[in-house]
Amino acid sequence: MTADILHVRRDGDFSYPIIFRKDFSDLSAQLKRLEFSGRKFCIVTDSTVAPLYLNTVKKELERCACFVTSYVLPAGEENKTLEQVQGIYQHLIEMHFDRKDFLVALGGGVVGDMTGFAAATYLRGIDFIQVPTTLLAQVDSSIGGKTGVDFLKYKNMVGAFHQPRMVYMNVSTLCTLPLEQFSCGMGEVVKHGFIRDASYSRWLYENRAKILALDTDTLSEMICRSCVIKKTVVENDPTEQGERAVLNMGHTVGHAVEKLKDFRLLHGQCVAVGTVASAYLSMRRGMITVEEYENVKQLLEAFGLPVSTDGLRAEEVLSVTKSDKKMEQGRIKFILMKEPGYAVVDKTVTDEELLTAIREILE
Repeated sequence: MTADILHVRRDGDFSYPIIFRKDFSDLSAQLKRLEFSGRKFCIVTDSTVAPLYLNTVKKELERCACFVTSYVLPAGEENKTLEQVQGIYQHLIEMHFDRKDFLVALGGGVVGDMTGFAAATYLRGIDFIQVPTTLLAQVDSSIGGKTGVDFLKYKNMVGAFHQPRMVYMNVSTLCTLPLEQFSCGMGEVVKHGFIRDASYSRWLYENRAKILALDTDTLSEMICRSCVIKKTVVENDPTEQGERAVLNMGHTVGHAVEKLKDFRLLHGQCVAVGTVASAYLSMRRGMITVEEYENVKQLLEAFGLPVSTDGLRAEEVLSVTKSDKKMEQGRIKFILMKEPGYAVVDKTVTDEELLTAIREILE
């Protein structure tokens, strides 16, 4: 089920392509095909990705752009702030970027979110493209138009919906990804199976050895299958008024853990822990069996993801969830597994239930 290109549809005839490649050599051709040539491009990347791919991508863009510049952010979630976005604004102003020009997000989820937010707000909105280099960004954050920054360590509290004009995925970039970062991306991949496709969960477990060995063909199929799930949910609910919230499975508790751990645990690790809490509560409500709950943990552990954490109190985790942006009229929109491979949004989870689930994931 590997495709060369998928299209995410939004607002009638509007759509943008997700392009799957094994290098960057087709990037300028794709931009020309979409009639984006002859513009100014600013590549926004970070201090980790820049030494690996910035020069290659810049040379490729110079084949179709009238001018290419770059802006390098300090790497790390702790730098996902409004202050860093101001630096992007200043650079764009100094380089005389106007509404016809483009931003290019080259990097992981943090770079993509910040670049997208800068694009959404500079001159009230300019175009941007996503060139994700991490698994987490390729299967999740680069698709769907969610942009933003953290505020006072609350995840993505300030942001906007701003769709990219293209997503260009070079699968080979995963070969330079640290194992821990790859594992974190698998947290989002595994989640896709839990929320919409039980057969995908089985496929992931059966192919775990090839995936962990970074077999390119297997990775391409995996990323494509995850993108199909993500794009389908996003198309059905582009601004998260209903169904799209299922993509947040594991995030409410996960974001609380991430904040309380002062971002020492990576995002995908925290989502994995939060997913276990969701699955546990689903089991307690009789939606999935004990065996199915254990299968959730087994699949997460198969890819090196944690299923619990330590050093926290359940009450403080619960307190932080109350500041989650997914709150609606004082209630958390919690994601539960109605059955393996199908998740639903539930607004009836009580504090007592949530405390029980949180205690399950605390060592």
